Amino acid sequence: MKIENKTFAEERALYNLKNATVAKCRFAGMEDGESALKECRDFIVDDCDFYLRYPLWHGINFEMSNCRMYDTCRAAMWYDRNARLVKCSINGIKACRECKNLTLADCDADSPEFGWKCDSVTVTGGHYVSEYFMFESSNIKFTNVDFKGKYSFQYVQNAEIDDCVLDTKDAFWHAKNVTVRNSVVKGEYLAWYSENVTFINCTITGTQPLCYCKGLTLINCKTEGCDLAFEYSDVKADIVGRIDSVKNPKSGEITADEIGETVLESSVTSSNCLIKTRK
Repeated sequence: MKIENKTFAEERALYNLKNATVAKCRFAGMEDGESALKECRDFIVDDCDFYLRYPLWHGINFEMSNCRMYDTCRAAMWYDRNARLVKCSINGIKACRECKNLTLADCDADSPEFGWKCDSVTVTGGHYVSEYFMFESSNIKFTNVDFKGKYSFQYVQNAEIDDCVLDTKDAFWHAKNVTVRNSVVKGEYLAWYSENVTFINCTITGTQPLCYCKGLTLINCKTEGCDLAFEYSDVKADIVGRIDSVKNPKSGEITADEIGETVLESSVTSSNCLIKTRK
């Protein structure tokens, strides 16, 4: 079945739809109906415009392409399973929550509280703006993504991030089992209280990064404007270039070409970290 060139404004307009394609449709109107495609199965959505709230809840096995979710389309996708979005524009607060097996390819999103408590999320390409981005999500993979916002990837578990630019602050707080490769990470207070986080070939910018960490690893990374780094962290770091200052690391080994200042005072615990410079 194919539904094409229609406008839907009523409550639950296509509720429980199965084995269908919805194309070039508009979900908008004075009736202001919610939950247009709730509880739908095995469907395709192409080139549609979404203005109304909660359109895609509890969907299973669906694909969306070239669709536009506007800022009035709040909480667009919750509790979905096995969903793939390609070249979609996703706006409106709380766009994705508690979804599983979610794939996003070349999408753009401007959505506060995007991607909370999701599992098995793959994101390739695109631009994302959000606060508390991907909060408490697990088994995530990001490649070639440009992100801007605050408080990203907090409490995430089992994440791989490759070739991304993350312009953020307080990123990766309490994160566990995360690897970031070939990426630029800008922002203050990076990855405090994290566990088993690894940065490989990354550039890290911002004050007081990587404190209170367990099992922290940096391999062939650069730092810019990073002062008072590694406080109370268990760290193994190989830094190309300069660290502005290192403060009271707990244990491990830190090697850099240059360290502007090493602060080993007023610590609440002893430091057993080896700190070396190549110059």
